[in-house]
Amino acid sequence: MDTAALTSPRPNDSSAMDNATLSRQRDEIAAILHRHCQDDGTVETAIPGLLLFRGSRTDVPTCAIMASVFALMVQGAKRITVGDETYDYDARHCLISSVDLPMFSRITRASASEPYLGLGLLLDPLKISELAAAIPQNRLPGNVDRGIAVGMLSAEIQGAALRLARLLDAPADIPVLAPIFERELLYRLLTSALGSRLRQAAASGSHSHQIVRAIDWLKSNLDQPISIDRLASLSNMSKSSLHHHFKALTAMTPLQYQKQMRLHEARRLMLATDTDAASAAHHVGYESPSQFNREYRRMFGTPPGRDIAQLRHSPP
Repeated sequence: MDTAALTSPRPNDSSAMDNATLSRQRDEIAAILHRHCQDDGTVETAIPGLLLFRGSRTDVPTCAIMASVFALMVQGAKRITVGDETYDYDARHCLISSVDLPMFSRITRASASEPYLGLGLLLDPLKISELAAAIPQNRLPGNVDRGIAVGMLSAEIQGAALRLARLLDAPADIPVLAPIFERELLYRLLTSALGSRLRQAAASGSHSHQIVRAIDWLKSNLDQPISIDRLASLSNMSKSSLHHHFKALTAMTPLQYQKQMRLHEARRLMLATDTDAASAAHHVGYESPSQFNREYRRMFGTPPGRDIAQLRHSPP
């Protein structure tokens, strides 16, 4: 009899153990979320940058600016659209965005009894850059272009997120332990298959880091006419190179990015400050109210006034 066959782990044993660990971790994170995020929506926690999400409806699309973030869910499923690309993820996956991106999202699996539950950590490029510098190059994955990605969730990544989330039940420990657990989570992300999305946007001299400078200018100057020459100069690139790398990172051209950012900001203004459509359009750089109305309707599906009225009267 081959005794080695009896004592050596079979190939499927490791996978089964990983799945069991992931399931236990999900259950514990779900319990934390049930305690600290009891209503639909987003909760900002006492841990800097840590957000909790809950949703019980699948019929309400969301249009927002997705910041640089790591996100996972422990229950439900979601679809995110950036440019012309769509990303689906659920409790088996995590999502990383390394740049601010205008996006549409919809919860695709949830109910009142089994809501969509997730958490997110806003990513600090400086922390990522400092940590990446301390990791041997052979532990870092190669370069990629797109600034958003969905990948399989590992027990190491989810375990680090769980340790961070546990601190919500021990607030006195947050000042000391939260930075440690955040650093562990960033390390696990940087050394994973998705790590390049984080490193490339933070690494000085990379194409992604150069494009981020152009993105920052666009966000800060929404009301200004777009100048490809200026963006190319800020990025230290030729105009053709800027166009290529900008679309590679964001799935949009600079003009498409600016248009979506303008419309998102106008919508936010009208909803949050009672600004009328004409004023919101002017604030974000539209000279023609009729053009604003056409592009707003094309993007959000209804004219500005009707859209804002529906948002204000929709149930939570």
